[in-house]
Amino acid sequence: MGQIKVSTCPIEGLYIIEPAVHGDSRGYFMETYNQKDMHEAGLDMVFVQDNQSMSVKGVLRGLHYQKHFPQGKLVRVIRGSVFDVAVDLRHNSATYGIWYGVELTAENKKQFYISEGFAHGFLVLSDEAEFCYKVTDFYHPGDECGLAWNDPEIGIKWPILEGIELIMSEKDQKWLGLTDMIKF
Repeated sequence: MGQIKVSTCPIEGLYIIEPAVHGDSRGYFMETYNQKDMHEAGLDMVFVQDNQSMSVKGVLRGLHYQKHFPQGKLVRVIRGSVFDVAVDLRHNSATYGIWYGVELTAENKKQFYISEGFAHGFLVLSDEAEFCYKVTDFYHPGDECGLAWNDPEIGIKWPILEGIELIMSEKDQKWLGLTDMIKF
């Protein structure tokens, strides 16, 4: 192993992954890691699709999940910074309805793995951010659900961006809270 450091989070099923990074006067090189490295670190997910998005400061995407085809997600930022959040939606979990957040930046190169059974979203903190993620199941448009980003029952402490109004899709503004969400 050695190419990655995997840290557990306070909620079971969430992991911070830090690849080995080497730098010199030419820039940096981030070591690649593979399925074997992940397995040795105790992670056995298989990814079926890669996605990438670019958003401007103040964009809040989420909180999204798929009810019948849940996705595990490995997320990272390759330009800029975001505050990334996962909410536990697993009904039998001791941490049901609890959230965890982490700042992902191009500089810290941290990656966040979110297991199946979580809602996921992020807020862009920099002028622009490019966000990449791998998923363990395909996107099914008719299966997408969401959770209100500002549900007081969950109480996510989103960073405050002074003088910036949040930018959300119409769909993301209409999701219900934890009590009223579609259960899976």
